[in-house]
Amino acid sequence: MANSFVGRDMAVDLGTANTLVYVRGKGILVDEPSVVAVQSASGELVAVGHEAKQMVGRTPDEIETIRPLKDGVIADFETCEQMLRYFIRQVHRRRYFAKPRLVICVPSGITAVETRAVKEAGYQAGARNVYIVEEPMAAAIGAGLPVHLPTGNMVVDVGGGTTEVAVISLGGVVTSLSVTTAGDDVDNAIVAWMKKEHALLLGDRTAEEVKMSLGSAWPTSDETEAEIRGRDLVSGLPRTVTVSAADVRHAIEEPLHGIIDAVRATLDQTPPELAGDIMDRGIVLTGGGALLRGLDERLRHETSMPVHVADSPLTSVALGAGRCVEEFDALRAVLVSERRRR
Repeated sequence: MANSFVGRDMAVDLGTANTLVYVRGKGILVDEPSVVAVQSASGELVAVGHEAKQMVGRTPDEIETIRPLKDGVIADFETCEQMLRYFIRQVHRRRYFAKPRLVICVPSGITAVETRAVKEAGYQAGARNVYIVEEPMAAAIGAGLPVHLPTGNMVVDVGGGTTEVAVISLGGVVTSLSVTTAGDDVDNAIVAWMKKEHALLLGDRTAEEVKMSLGSAWPTSDETEAEIRGRDLVSGLPRTVTVSAADVRHAIEEPLHGIIDAVRATLDQTPPELAGDIMDRGIVLTGGGALLRGLDERLRHETSMPVHVADSPLTSVALGAGRCVEEFDALRAVLVSERRRR
């Protein structure tokens, strides 16, 4: 039976910022932004992924760009389903009859209704069976943590829409917290700060570029500066201001606090035996937010715990979900059980 599925079964990390598709036996074949551009009137697809992201903030009236997921959950069901279908078809170019088994990652704080929406989107997009795995669990497996052993592993997965903090032991989540303070909030904080301090309006994409080039959570030895372009709120004309890394750090302080508080709150709920394990093994950081310079240093400073960044933080969740597909029977236990799905 196994052979008939090889190359068909897939795992999807349906993220607020990026969607990754892992195909059994092949690895990650799709890694694109979760953005869709549609015709406003007809709802027809214009572009998906990278192409659609290039259009954000630059579209005429007849085209609109949509991010179908907000805070880790589906905000626009139809567009999400179209996007999933598009990504699945990209992988199965010729085989429309191939109905894959799908493993989809969801945030740990998701409600039963939201879970059903994700499963439904998977079925609508052409899956034969849809299984759900919680993001922190997938991130832990993808980061190579020994999730089945009776030792505590702590994962902090900072994504675009949600930050997932979880303590995992014996193949299950012992305590977890999902907060909607994540990468998008960091971008918004930069936009708000530029507006307040410099009366300059930035687009979302510019804010994201500022975060990537200047953003840091802890002072670094080489504090850089950059020129940022935006629209002057007073004159309405384009203007450039010079901003330093320290300024950006100050701007993103609030969302960073939210992430640190989530880690603290989870540690507070952790049974003492497992807390002792985490003291030894440390906290593992995954997700795009783990790429923010100095975040590991800052968490180390705030929690007095060792903190490690996963090898490939952007793909940990997808790789972990992919392992659930590759070793389906062995890892079946980590998939969300049927009971919660009714």
